[in-house]
Amino acid sequence: MTEIEVRKPQDSLQDRLAQVVELLQRQRVVEDLTHRQEGQHHDRVENLVHRQNLVELQRKLDDLHSADVAYILEALPLEDRLTVWQLVKVERDGDILLEVSDSVRETLIADMDDHELLAAAKEMDADELADLAPELPRDVVHELMETLDAQQRERVRSALSYDEEQVGALMDFEMVTIREDVSLEVVLRYLRRLKELPGHTDKLFVVDTDGILKGVLPIKRLLVNDPDKQVGEVMANDPVSFHPDEDAYDAAQAFERYDLISAPVVDKNSRLIGRLTIDEMVDLIREESETEVLNMAGLREEEDIFASVWRSLRNRWSWLAVNLITAFIASRVIGLFEGSIEKLVALAALMPIVAGIGGNSGNQTITMIVRAMALDQVSTGNTSRLLRKELAVSLINGIIWGGVIGVVAYLLYGSWSLGLVMTAAMTLNLLLAALMGVTIPMALAKLGRDPAMGSSVMITAVTDSGGFFIFLGLATLFLM
Repeated sequence: MTEIEVRKPQDSLQDRLAQVVELLQRQRVVEDLTHRQEGQHHDRVENLVHRQNLVELQRKLDDLHSADVAYILEALPLEDRLTVWQLVKVERDGDILLEVSDSVRETLIADMDDHELLAAAKEMDADELADLAPELPRDVVHELMETLDAQQRERVRSALSYDEEQVGALMDFEMVTIREDVSLEVVLRYLRRLKELPGHTDKLFVVDTDGILKGVLPIKRLLVNDPDKQVGEVMANDPVSFHPDEDAYDAAQAFERYDLISAPVVDKNSRLIGRLTIDEMVDLIREESETEVLNMAGLREEEDIFASVWRSLRNRWSWLAVNLITAFIASRVIGLFEGSIEKLVALAALMPIVAGIGGNSGNQTITMIVRAMALDQVSTGNTSRLLRKELAVSLINGIIWGGVIGVVAYLLYGSWSLGLVMTAAMTLNLLLAALMGVTIPMALAKLGRDPAMGSSVMITAVTDSGGFFIFLGLATLFLM
């Protein structure tokens, strides 16, 4: 699909959003004023003013790139979002639907009738249709498939046959193929006859008569070599390629590692069936990062910030319930030592420090471990070494910073024994945080769950309860 060029690059996204919001506010103010006025020309004036504001808003939207419009739609409340969406030109609907987040896309699709959905989908390529099809009504998908030619229909079905986390679900079918026994001059003439090259074309794919991939011809080699040379003389014979059932995130890492812009996708017989492009990989990495952040906070899915109260509640309640249980456990741990706290009130003031520092240290460890697991840097062979390293770091931090807070406790309360207890408790809780920071994500991975899922919530619960128990237990043993 062709992209609309950015016409005003000097404006930041925030500036463009502010301009759209201002136009929406101006429209509401003018409408409110005209509603208060009476007279025979009231309806005509109101209609004229309303139309002028909408025309100006539509002109602003026409000047924006589809990705910028998507950003603005995500940042607007539902009522304003639908107002802006109605002003978007029909030929741009497909581009924008692909750019917005899943949660916002759902609200936009719900506001469109079947005719509008079909018109938007007809402008899309096969891989883009496969991305959008699961969110469209079944009757719309069926009608859309009927309008496609045999090749497009087969491509869409092929993409839909793969899981969304597999390479096959992300591959693009638009590519340029050539033979190895033709000259570069012939290739250049062939390219000139094409109306345009597929997006992100940095190489041409060399195949034989059966469609078997033989190599790739980078565009830069095509341009700098003698036109009389044959493709087979200058092509790369060992390109990085992928199979459609491979993990898409592994492919994204390969794109980052080898600085790829595009790469071929081949079946088990080495026949070329598609290609991966850098734009899909960037989107995948971004989505993976966002999902990881949400999972660590205990959120199950991406949430529209202007979603209904009920929907937001459903997305958040489960881990809040877990938090409530762990907070209750921590309170009962404190309750076990009520007598000690009554005798030495300083314990109540100091125990949140032990728990808070432990939680912070545990989150640092768990974030590092989750990242390493995502990059496949953690294996059974290096787990014990990694655990020893984290325990050593926590031990040193505990002695240093526990010593510092121990001195502070002595200066505040005049008790060396209280300072020593504070140092010991801090050290032990940091060791516990390191142990759980390594263990929790690995245990989740072994159970087949996302290592980041709720890990921040769990580590905080452990270090709170553990920190209170360690500190109050030591204080009861040595100070009472």
